[in-house]
Amino acid sequence: MTAPDHHAGWGQGPCVVVDPYSSGALFAEALARHGIPAVAVLTGPRPPEAYASSFRPQDFPDTVVYEGDLEAVVAQLAGRAPRAVVAGCESGVELAERLAPLLVPGRCNVPHLAEARRDKSRMAEAVAAAGLPVIPQICTADAREVQEWLEKERLQGADLVLKPPKSASTDGVIKLPGGADWRVVFERQLGRVNQFGEVDDRLIVQKFVTGTEYVVDTFSHDGRHSLVDVCAYRKVDNGPHMAVYDTMRWLPPDDAAVAGLTEYVFGVLDAVGMRVGAAHVEVMGTAEGPVLIELGARPHGGGQPRFNRNATGDSQIDRTVRWLAGDEPPRGYALRAHQMCVFHMARRAGTVRSTAPLEAIRTLPSHHFSVLNVSDGDRVSLTKDLVDSLNFGFVILSHPEEEQLLEDYATVRALEERLVIEEEPSTRSPS
Repeated sequence: MTAPDHHAGWGQGPCVVVDPYSSGALFAEALARHGIPAVAVLTGPRPPEAYASSFRPQDFPDTVVYEGDLEAVVAQLAGRAPRAVVAGCESGVELAERLAPLLVPGRCNVPHLAEARRDKSRMAEAVAAAGLPVIPQICTADAREVQEWLEKERLQGADLVLKPPKSASTDGVIKLPGGADWRVVFERQLGRVNQFGEVDDRLIVQKFVTGTEYVVDTFSHDGRHSLVDVCAYRKVDNGPHMAVYDTMRWLPPDDAAVAGLTEYVFGVLDAVGMRVGAAHVEVMGTAEGPVLIELGARPHGGGQPRFNRNATGDSQIDRTVRWLAGDEPPRGYALRAHQMCVFHMARRAGTVRSTAPLEAIRTLPSHHFSVLNVSDGDRVSLTKDLVDSLNFGFVILSHPEEEQLLEDYATVRALEERLVIEEEPSTRSPS
């Protein structure tokens, strides 16, 4: 397939947004505000279930559906002379990476490293090849290879993590304390259909590392990287499930961790060939230094850019669009307020009988935004991952004083304890 020559048309045509779901839905308003047309390319006739509620088709009247024929989509878009191709969310990354070199060859990421921007195994290989530290891991469909790797790395009896190479939002991520029953879990998860409808035909097994988990959100253009925000996650175990989101806290740019994280993350972006667009990079800050958890070649999801505007006055969406409009992006960011996201958590599965206690959240001094997606009579499952958390709801706390933020966080958790979730009686027959 020959790449069309659109160099002369840059700056005039639309921005192509592949799967404008989750935070990608925010591109429509931002582009319109700058007078830039938008075209939505959808990777299927319907959004993945995890993203269905975020899609606003009325915001994208010009839409192309990819049905497996890349040349047909390129042909439909070529006449529009697009100025950029961006991924709206994780499900759109692979198609965006295939379209960009064909439609805007001067404004694309390094084509031969496209897999390293989506597949977590290839990602780690590229970062390690660049001389940066990574978490020891193996990606395979063969349990025997895992066994050999565990023996070679002397990880028998060590805590492990098992996860799919191409999902997101902690979907399918399982902690194996002491490596117990890893083979049973590996064989059970192999072939599972993940939240994007893809079959997990390989699995990653990696050493469990501890430390503080950070997310570093960036924007790149012409191979130059800029820092949009840095947040610290706090995750907790919820029953048998590891890494359930508790909070995400925005860090000031002069926080002691930021400089080292920035240097490492910019190196990761170079290693995976990131030259244009937003990236969402999750890093574990260990005692030995930062190591990559994973990278998403797209904006931070869950609508985070809206809240980042409140914390910093900027976002990955805004920075992308301003660059397309001809502005030079800043290199860093400033924090305007102390801010934290508190993720609601169901401590048990059952039927919700009273959400009334949570109504008091809106009266908290630092309350900025909150959403509760469950009502009395709804059934909820034990929160196990970020998708569950977002399906339940979350609270954004923002205030000039950090002490008020921490006080209100404690109040949110105390109010959750008063939430009535009626556990269903056991259906097991008496022995």
